Amino acid sequence: MTQSKIAAFFDFDNTLLANDSGKLGIKYLYLEKMISLPFVVKIILANQLFKRNIITSEGIAKLILKLYKGKELQPFVDGAKEFYLKHLKPNLAPSMMQQLEFHRRSGHVLVLLSASIRYMLQYVADDIGFDHLLCSDIEVGEDGILTGKPQGEICAGIYKSQAATRLAEECNIDLAKSYAYGDHGSDIDILSLVGNPVAVCPKPQLQKHAEENNWKIMDYYTTEETA
Repeated sequence: MTQSKIAAFFDFDNTLLANDSGKLGIKYLYLEKMISLPFVVKIILANQLFKRNIITSEGIAKLILKLYKGKELQPFVDGAKEFYLKHLKPNLAPSMMQQLEFHRRSGHVLVLLSASIRYMLQYVADDIGFDHLLCSDIEVGEDGILTGKPQGEICAGIYKSQAATRLAEECNIDLAKSYAYGDHGSDIDILSLVGNPVAVCPKPQLQKHAEENNWKIMDYYTTEETA
């Protein structure tokens, strides 16, 4: 019988990244004149509601996707590498990168698991060396133009844990021995799925849940390898 594997699932925004890629991306696209100021304001307001758990991670992801409606994907893909190198890579959390290297040395399966969009996350996954990328995709119409809607489900909340479960079944991963890192209440589903959940700079809802369930809590700069 093939021995089961151990995985480490990393959320991206405000977990592996000590910032919000959506916020950084909106600013970048605005400066590149690819989106309007009213849309920027709408996203800023929605993000404040998300922090207060009034809007779900799925809801804010769907709102962000609307900016792509009626446009071609290629211009966004063309700018993705520069955006990653200049704006995302410098914001990778030191403690999470150390944790990731610990898991790599331990022979664990590295999984980047996020509601964010594939064209942006692909450079992250390739550069860092993740084994798997589970994320959201944009729907492309028959005319090759983006519809502003997700292709399939947004990889958030319960859909994150479902994606992780499917991967575990396909790759013979033992979830009871695996690890997951997240920051928000919407990550409780995926964190509850594994035997070693870690809350990273958790928002209030996750902070409370983590304390009640004796989950490990970390911040972006305290380096402590998981035993």
